[in-house]
Amino acid sequence: MIKIGEKIPTVTLKRFGASGMEEVSTDTLFRGKVVLFSVPGAFTPTCSMKHLPGFIEQADAFKAKGVDRILCLAVNDAFVMKAWGEQNKVEGKVEMLPDGNGIFTKALGLEMDGSGFGLGTRGQRFALYAVDGVVKNLQVEKPGAFDVSSAESMLSLV
Repeated sequence: MIKIGEKIPTVTLKRFGASGMEEVSTDTLFRGKVVLFSVPGAFTPTCSMKHLPGFIEQADAFKAKGVDRILCLAVNDAFVMKAWGEQNKVEGKVEMLPDGNGIFTKALGLEMDGSGFGLGTRGQRFALYAVDGVVKNLQVEKPGAFDVSSAESMLSLV
């Protein structure tokens, strides 16, 4: 698992941008001050009712603390993440970051086996704060929990 003080791994992901499907490098995404939170799956209960909405609601507070970008990561495809973002009106607040093949999540060492729930390999619920690609804080939830990776918790750590 990635640790505080380590550099975010370089991975290229595909997501929807202004011109449609685009490739984006984590080297580009993690310039400046960045908060990344990871959910086990788009449209799932805790992720949709608590985790994503919390970061949307607190986006201005993060920006007031100098955070340049808030990223929502899930091992879901770009189409699902786009639809989930649109449904939750994230534009200008949270950027949806699909990790369809789980390569970034695995590079971070934060994957989990969700096969018991029919989810396959997914990402653990966590949040991190990075400055210029270096992890300054990392909060990983215990299985089934939602506490240390919430927007409110992370806001106090940036």
